[in-house]
This record gives sequence, structure tokens and C-alpha cells, in this order.
Amino acid sequence: MINVADNNSLLRNDVKKLGNILGEILVHHGGISLFNKVETIREMTKNLRKNYNEEDYKKLKDEINTLQPPVRQQVIRAFSIYFHLINIAEQNHRIRRRRQYQLQEDGVVQPVSLESAVLSIKDSQFSDDIIQKVLNDLSIELIITAHPTEATKRTVLEIQKRIFTILQEFDNPLLTKKERRTLEDSLFNEVTALWQTDELRQRKPTVLDEVKNGLYYFNETLFDTLPDIHQELEAQLDQHFPEHTWKVPNFLHFGSWIGGDRDGNPNVTPEVTWETLQLQRQVALKKYEESIIELMKRFSQTTTRVDLSDTLIQSVEEDERNYMESGEEWPIKSEIYRRKFAVILKRLRQVGESEVGYQNAEQFLQDLNLVKVSAEKHQPSNRKLKTIRKLIRQAELFGFHLATLDIRNHSGEHEAAVAEILKVVGISDDYSSLPEEEKIEVLKQVLSEPRPLLLLEEDYTQETQEIFKVFKMIKQAHKEFGRRSIEVYLVSMTQSPSDLLEVLVLAKEAGIYRLHVDGKVESHMHVAPLLETIDDLVAGPKIMKTLFEMDVYRNHIKERGNHQEIMLGYSDGSKDGGTLTANWKLFKAQQEIHNMAKDFDIRLKFFHGRGGSLGRGGGPLNRSILSQPSETLGDGVKITEQGEVLSSRYLLEDIAYRNLEQATSALLEGTTRALKNPLQGHSRDKTWEEAMEEISKVSLKKYQSLVFEDKDFLTYFTQATPLNELGALNIGSRPMKRKGSQRFEDLRAIPWVFAWTQSRQMIPAWYAAGSGLQSFVAKKEENLALLQEMYKKWPFFQATINNLQMALMKADLVAAKEYLNLVEDKAIGERIFSNISEEYQYTKEILLRITGNKELLDQTPTIQESVHRRNPYVDPLNFLQVDLIQKMRESEERSEELLTEVLLTISGVAAGLVNTG
Repeated sequence: MINVADNNSLLRNDVKKLGNILGEILVHHGGISLFNKVETIREMTKNLRKNYNEEDYKKLKDEINTLQPPVRQQVIRAFSIYFHLINIAEQNHRIRRRRQYQLQEDGVVQPVSLESAVLSIKDSQFSDDIIQKVLNDLSIELIITAHPTEATKRTVLEIQKRIFTILQEFDNPLLTKKERRTLEDSLFNEVTALWQTDELRQRKPTVLDEVKNGLYYFNETLFDTLPDIHQELEAQLDQHFPEHTWKVPNFLHFGSWIGGDRDGNPNVTPEVTWETLQLQRQVALKKYEESIIELMKRFSQTTTRVDLSDTLIQSVEEDERNYMESGEEWPIKSEIYRRKFAVILKRLRQVGESEVGYQNAEQFLQDLNLVKVSAEKHQPSNRKLKTIRKLIRQAELFGFHLATLDIRNHSGEHEAAVAEILKVVGISDDYSSLPEEEKIEVLKQVLSEPRPLLLLEEDYTQETQEIFKVFKMIKQAHKEFGRRSIEVYLVSMTQSPSDLLEVLVLAKEAGIYRLHVDGKVESHMHVAPLLETIDDLVAGPKIMKTLFEMDVYRNHIKERGNHQEIMLGYSDGSKDGGTLTANWKLFKAQQEIHNMAKDFDIRLKFFHGRGGSLGRGGGPLNRSILSQPSETLGDGVKITEQGEVLSSRYLLEDIAYRNLEQATSALLEGTTRALKNPLQGHSRDKTWEEAMEEISKVSLKKYQSLVFEDKDFLTYFTQATPLNELGALNIGSRPMKRKGSQRFEDLRAIPWVFAWTQSRQMIPAWYAAGSGLQSFVAKKEENLALLQEMYKKWPFFQATINNLQMALMKADLVAAKEYLNLVEDKAIGERIFSNISEEYQYTKEILLRITGNKELLDQTPTIQESVHRRNPYVDPLNFLQVDLIQKMRESEERSEELLTEVLLTISGVAAGLVNTG
């Protein structure tokens, strides 16, 4: 048996194997001189990391700066592709470790697994009723988004997936010599294909390109993995609580923003959203067809061998009369199941095409359940029919809509439309300039009238008509695809109660929200605020309390099952106030809104708008869940899975399973932990919260003194990072800035974080945290011990400190200093970089004192080794990036060759640092 705790040699072997193949390819395509050049740079960088000195550093820079085309581009690509190969090897090793746990003797359980979660519940000795209630309340929604779109092209992802599959096969101990040789040849061919494939997109993706990229993951992994998680949880419960029959509800769902997120993206039109819904339905129907064809092969039972349900037999005869043409029926009359599946297949193929097709997924489910009930009658009761049960679970999870599509737009767009309507119908000449209290009164009056407001559409501007079209499309989508197709309308930049009431007014005009003459209310869509900036997070509880106190809004909430969704934006909060302050304000906002909503008997679901990068709330999914206020976990969790993490989490079925297993395990653990301490209500101390409040205030002041108060900061940022070059990378359909504005406030958080990451300064992920923590420790001697206690016992603080460690580990101020060459005013560059360097050292010192580590990330040696493995090879790409950007900015004419090389370095650094976007 392989020792799980000490098997990194297998990973190193994989990395070496792939590196050797890459070396052979370099010799073939560029000769021994290219290979030697790459090896020389690699060795110099590696040695510098071990033993830094100025002379060797200068030699390395000279070696890099003297590179000329075409060798220069080949060197860039060699390092970039090496990172892609490392990423594949590490993912393969992660799955290997999971399998090794599963091969251990009984009693060895992998941490953060479904089995560990069920055993934890068992240790808690809850009654069966309480456990079932925990299961019933369990809810995880993961929402895929397009921004930023995966920087790696799908063609490259497919090559990577094939390389991964081959690496997996090498672990088979029964391989013959011939089979091993065949695998080695295949591996060489795939790495060669990776080298010979253009990794850069030649054009920006359209919204529908992004939709298809998102659907790729449903097709490849998610459609099968989601039901597998449910089935495994049920199996673990049956194993450890055999005396009880468990019902695991459909708690794990995926939704999407791609094709529905209109905020700042003029390319997301109502027509594009409609086509998105059609494409999603096509994927679901295709997957169901494949499953039905497979079931037809398996369910060969005949009435001459087994007794079948009379209800099923009658339904088959009736269905054949109603839906099948002469000659279409299954020819063998005694094979009832196959006859039923033939009808199901016909009806699936006609969905959306004719009256023969299923009108909704519920009809499809009824037919599947008829088959299941009948088949289980001639099956031992302790042997479940897994294949058809899995298909039923899929139909329950995905319906015919595949993924619920959230619609999002900016509050200003709704206000402008409502203002125009109110002016045209003579209710308010200048609604937008009214005080908030008067706006609320006007909107309440409109919502209290059953009559619609709208006159002929021709009386309105193009912008307002476009808003009308969105709401009409939602109404039509509910009719065509079912109400699960679009359930939530998100309001970006929610700053006041009127921002949500305006959406209700527009929904009322489209018939999505209705007030009948008898006073009955219908409401077919959640309206959710997005609280983004620090000020909005602080104001959030008051905004929601004002709404909950209104009869008109409470009537809407009642129709939505007394359920309110609230989205929390991590990106803009961090950009506005720094990562430490933003995370604390987010935590507090959840606490306050949750406690306030309890008084109104309203159940909340917090939607965490996390990015893949550390500066945008990124980090492992399970730790993200556990770091929330424990009292909110029973309400369920909704989290964005953004474009840049989709391939690392969901390209491979085993990795997708492990991520979702960890998320489920974390939520079960967090929920049961809160149940164990009902008197406390949460697992934290008041003094901890007071400490965070103090730390946050100092951190916010330090952050804003640089980002908002230093008049030269924006100049430094735009010049000392590849911000202006990022737009040419063609990784997303959305513009980098809102409305093409040059103001810092209108710069999107994504390029803000991406640019800092590329320059290895990564300040959105750590800057100002050190000042806050150090100032707190300096006040009283015992404060350090308090922070150490918080780190050990409080998941929120532990996750915050560990993410700061990761950020500092991936940042590199030696490489970052090179970017000062891009700042035109050297005094500005030196002054601001000196500020950043000082804060970096300050932060590193206090993190080591809090954690008790000798080095950053000592508590996670696997991650630490991964970062150490990558850093020496990211450095050359940074040096090349600076040199190329400098050449490009100084050139009077645009050089396509230089631009391509810059973009290759950007792509390579992103691959090397992984959670970057």
C-alpha cells in the first residue's frame, strides 16, 4: 500500500516525464540551441531563487533581454507550456491521492469527504429527524460566469484533458511493456500537439461563444457528477445509519450568468438570452436521449419472464396510440420497457417542436418513475436500480432548462426606464431627482394599482424599449422553458430600496409580477440586490429592513415563499477598501441582515460573488463555505464559479467530483457545528469581532491613503502593470471599463486584479492587511495571543490569514521591481513601490507571528511546494513581459509580433500562478 502522506515522488516523476518530453520537442522544433537557451534561463532562475545575488540577477536579465525573434517567442512558449503540463500533473496527483485514500484499510477516511461528513454527523448523535431536517435544508448553488472567460482556448483544454487521461493510465500496475510504450508514444504526440497549437484567440469571443464554453462543462462532467454526489451521500447514510431510510433531496445545483448578465455588456441582448436558453435545453435533451438509448439496451425484460406493472402496460398502449405513427412502435410487444422507452425517445425529440413533445420536464419524470416503480417490483429490495435512478435525479436537477439563468443589470438602467415611464404617463416629471423617500412613495403607489402603466412602446427611447424587451423575454421564457429557467433578477450597484422596487414595477408591466383586483398577488421571480462597495455593504441591513417593512414588498416576498436572495460582491468591495476590510464588512453584513430577517420570519440566501483570484474572494470552495457566519449556513449557499476557474475545477470528472464533495462536506460540517452549539448560535467570541473591527479600520485607512489619496497612484497602476495590453488578450466579451470611462471607479475589478497579478505585486489580495494587524498587536501585549487564538478557532479568520499567506507567497517583489522600468516618472515609481515593499514585509512578519510558521504556508506543504515549483519559471516570463511592453510602448507603430509575444507572456504568467483572474 502506498503511503498517502508521503507520495509526492510520484508527482515529481510525472513532472519530470512531461518536462523531458517538452525538452525533446524543443530540440526537434528549434534545434539544440533552443533547448540550451531554455535550460540556461531555467537553471539561472532556479539558482537565483536558492541564492540571490545582484551579479547573477544581472546576467539573467542580460540573457533574457538579448533574445531575438523567432527564438524569443519559442522561449516564452516553452515556459508557458511547461506550466500547463505542471497543472495537468498536479491535477492527476490530486486524483491519485483520493484513490489512495479509497484503497486504504477500513478506518482511514479522507478529510473533507462525504464519508467524513456523515461520520461527523454520527458522532454528534443527532436524532434521525434532526439529520433529515439538516438534509432537507441543505442547499448549494454554483453559478458559472463568463468573466473573465477562461484564458485557455477549448482546443488547448481538450489536448490537456487527453494528456491527463494518459498520465492516469500510467498508474495501472498491470500495464505490459507494449502498453507502456504505446502510452509513451501517445503522450509524446499530445504534448507535441500542444506545442503546435496556437494558444491565443484570434478574436474576442462572442457571448454565444462564452455560452458554448460554459455548456462544455455541463456536457463533459457536471451532468453526470451532480447525481453521483447525491447518490454517494445517500449510500454513506445507508451504510452508517442502516436502520433508517434516507431521502437525500436535490441540494446541489448549477446555474449560469452567461447570456443573462447584461451589466456593462451591450452584447447581451434579449435575443442572445433567448438563444442561450435554447442552447441549454438542447444540451439537456441530448443527454437524456443518450441515457434513454442506453436504458433501452439494458431493460430487455419481457412479460414472459417477469410481471410488469399494469399501470405501465396501460400507459404504453395509450402512449403508442397518442404519439406514435404506424411502424414507429417497438416491434416486440412483450418488451414493455423498450416500448415505453421508444415513446419517451420520440417525445424527447419533439420537445419544442410539436404537441407530441413533452410540454415540461415533469411529464418526462412521470414516465421515468412509472418504469422505475415497475422494475423495482422484480428487483430485491436491497438492490437499487442505479441507472434509472440516476436519470431521474438528472431530470429533477436539470429539467429541460439545464441551468437556471440569472439576469443581471445595473440599477441605473432600471431607474432611467422607470423615470421615462413615469414622465410619459404624467406621474412624475423628474423621478430621478426625487429624494429616496419620495421615490419609494411613488413606486409603492404604482405597485398598489392593478392597472399597467405602459403606453405604446413607440413613445419611449430605444434604451427604455430594450429594458421592456428583457422583461417580456423573461415572461415568454417562463412559458416556453418553465419558471426554473429564470428565477432571479439581480440588481447591480443596489444603493437604496427604490433600486429593487423599480425592478418590481418593470416586472409588473410584463406580467411577471401581478396585483389582481381582488388583492391577490402573483410574483414569479426573485429580485435580489447586489451589495458591492464598502458603503453599500454597510447600508445593506437598513436597505433590506426598509423593504421588509413595506406591505407591497412583503406581499412579493410571501409569494416567493418568504425567501429573499442577497448577493454580496467581493471584487468591488476589495477594490474599494482592500481585501481585509472588504471581507470583514461582508461577514458583518451577512450577520446583521440574517439577524434582522429572522425578526420578519424571512429566510435568506446569500449569493457570494467570488472570483477565482485571491483579490476577488477566491480560494478553495470548501473553505469559502466554512468561512461564512455559521448561523447563515442553514439558509443555503450560492457562489459564483468564475470563468478562470472552470477548467481547473470542472474539466475533469474526478476533480469536479472532489470539488463538489468538499463543498457538500463543508456545508454539512458547518451546519451540524452550528446545531451542536444552539446557545452560542455561532462559533466565535465577541472579543474576536471587536478585534476585527479595530484591525479593519486601520487597514481601510492605509489602503485608501494609497489607492484614493495618492494623486500619482493611478498613473503608477496604469504604467507599472500590463493593464492597457490586457484588452487585446481576447478572453471575454465584456468591455474592461463601464461606459468606456477612464475613471478609476468605472474600471472593472477583473482587469484591476489581473493586471496587479501579472506584475507580481498582487496588492488587491494583501495590501494594507499588515498595517491593520500590526497596529492591533502593538496596542497591547496580549493582542498577539488573541490573534493566534482566532486563527486556531475561527474559520473566517483562518481563511483570511491563509489567503493572505497564499497571496504573499505568489507575489514576488524582485520580479515586480522590473515593472518600475515602465513608469515614465521614476520618482513616482520608486516612491509608490517603496510603499508597497514596506507593507509587504510588514504583512509577512505579522502573518508568521500569528500562524507560528517559519515560512509562509508551512501548514499546507503541498500548496507550498507547488508555489515553490512554479515561481522560478514565472520569473523569466515577467522579465520578458516588461522588456516587450517597453519596446511596444516606445514604438511609434503597432507591432503585431511584439503584441503577440506580450500576450503569450500574459497567458503564461496566468497559467503559472493559476488563481489569477
